Amino acid sequence: MPNLRIAICGGGIGGMVAAIALARAGHDVQVFEQARAMARVGADINLTPNAVHALDGLGLGLGETLRDGAARPTHRISRDGITGEETSRLPMSAAAEEKYGAPQLTLHRGDLLAALAERVPHDRHHLGRGIAGVEVEDHGATVLFADGTCDSFDLVIGADGIHSRVRESLWGPDAPEFTGLVSYRAVIPRAQAGDAKDLDAFTKWWGDTSDRQIVVFPLTRGEEVFIFATTPQEGWTEEGWTLPGDPDELRAAYADFHPEVRALLECVTEVTRSALHVRAPMPTWSRGHATILGDAAHPMVPFMAQGACMAIEDAVVLARCLEGVGPAGVTEALATYEAERTPRTAEVQRNSLANEWLKGPGNADWVYGYDAWSRPLGQAEPVAG
Repeated sequence: MPNLRIAICGGGIGGMVAAIALARAGHDVQVFEQARAMARVGADINLTPNAVHALDGLGLGLGETLRDGAARPTHRISRDGITGEETSRLPMSAAAEEKYGAPQLTLHRGDLLAALAERVPHDRHHLGRGIAGVEVEDHGATVLFADGTCDSFDLVIGADGIHSRVRESLWGPDAPEFTGLVSYRAVIPRAQAGDAKDLDAFTKWWGDTSDRQIVVFPLTRGEEVFIFATTPQEGWTEEGWTLPGDPDELRAAYADFHPEVRALLECVTEVTRSALHVRAPMPTWSRGHATILGDAAHPMVPFMAQGACMAIEDAVVLARCLEGVGPAGVTEALATYEAERTPRTAEVQRNSLANEWLKGPGNADWVYGYDAWSRPLGQAEPVAG
């Protein structure tokens, strides 16, 4: 018999990984997602070796499926955005697989979600079930649905993103801070990119200030090129919303960048933009028989490409903490989960916001070498190298 009846609020990447991992551990898991249909939303997802290794451990052929549709960047490169000078180069692909047990994979976010959804039974994945809130009781928690119904569980997990209803129910409204940066995202066909160098690599072009940067990497088996850029902007009030952008505005912001960058931007015909907000690391993620993971717990700016990766790690570690646990052991298991995850995610949040990681030569092992499946749990140790 399953040990726990668990509700996961949110059917994004973290929620779906948690559903697979917790079912693998023998629990009765139900996923509730407010969207009424699965859609191929978003553009890129950058899975660094720590996340790919965690996904491989789920089994069910997931790793093979993702590799079939992804690109494998050959290197992680930093270049000066104005002069083009290379300031760091880290071998990835086969070198990362040998060192960390998995490569870096870059693919469409919708392809990852579809692959995860295929591995969650349809009768466990409930679409069109928005969450209004959560009530915590002595021996469980109740999910309050947007349609006015409710249901009780041994454990409720908030994987409902940056606007988390679960987080708000547990700790009240918060006040995210606008970073002053707006991000732009675009995808162009590889065939249009001409003779640009290192299109098979993950390349970050650094501006003369931390306000401006462009990241370029391959998508979809290398058939597409993804472009991510940030520019300063004042007065943005909408958190997390993606809106149509102006390619000419993006090109103007980078008119002084290296010719290779400008040539890539000339290929952009459509672009989206969204504001980047930040929250301080939370001191605790759990109350009673409810907890949170991923962006609900630790939203971060994307400068280390670790937002989704941290959610995947969270999900695997949470499942490990709950393995063999019944209702009476939930709060102790959640304490172990927090003790393992909060120091690491807070460090990644801080490093992402500082936006200096691997600008020059550095050691990526503390990020890429993390093994969510085999790390001893409950043993605190330094997280950054």
